[in-house]
Amino acid sequence: MAEKVAKNRKSYLKDERFLKELGEQIRTVRKSKCFTQEELANAINVDISQISRLERGILNASISMLKEIATALNMSLNELLDFNYTQELLDNKIR
Repeated sequence: MAEKVAKNRKSYLKDERFLKELGEQIRTVRKSKCFTQEELANAINVDISQISRLERGILNASISMLKEIATALNMSLNELLDFNYTQELLDNKIR
């Protein structure tokens, strides 16, 4: 039973689809706010490679890191994690 729970926990943490969607969300918001990867990395005091890996869905960021990203991008953590928010940004940019 404990093995099954551990396996489910590992698969959740390695949910590639979710990580890719989150990375795309962060990339879209970052670009809409005219931040480069380097500027965002400097704002949250991490190496630029972490931002790159996060946006490609390779890095599973902590909640603390996501909160720092949201703050740097002048938005709430809820907005950052709301994947519909990206579409709203794109719709407003197109209009």
